[in-house]
Amino acid sequence: MQTASTNICERMSCSHDLSEFKCGTGIGCHLCNKSIREISLLLNIPQSTVSGIITKWKQLGTTATQPCSGRPHNMTERGQHMLKRTVCRSCQLSTESITKNLQTSCGLQISTTTVRRELHGMGFHGRAAASEPYITKDNAKCWMQWCKSSRHLTIEQYLPDCIVPSVKF
Repeated sequence: MQTASTNICERMSCSHDLSEFKCGTGIGCHLCNKSIREISLLLNIPQSTVSGIITKWKQLGTTATQPCSGRPHNMTERGQHMLKRTVCRSCQLSTESITKNLQTSCGLQISTTTVRRELHGMGFHGRAAASEPYITKDNAKCWMQWCKSSRHLTIEQYLPDCIVPSVKF
């Protein structure tokens, strides 16, 4: 026996996820004067989806999915995958070189701005690396000699001007 919550979760779907047959069946039931609740129970879909299908059919005369508004993306999923793989392989490349690489390998006609936008969307950001102090060989040698010569010093000898608590190490 199914509980009410699992039954609702199984039934939840959007009108664009439904097959044309199910949408057509819903419209046919509507034309036969069945209620939205009856159609919902018959097709095992939510009442809101049924009312959406009927509204779309009344307004547009069809239940087919309409094209979305806005300009489509330049990068396909395959292009995004190649972009991510390129960046993971060599993270030091500039966006210009990544763009040229994608244009030659994939045949995509994209701009550097598009590549940068896609990289930001994937979570890649251009950051300057943390700088490490430049230590020459001579400085390293002098530092090592000082460490070896002063390793026998106690804290009081090493820091004579500071007040050192009497803690045994």
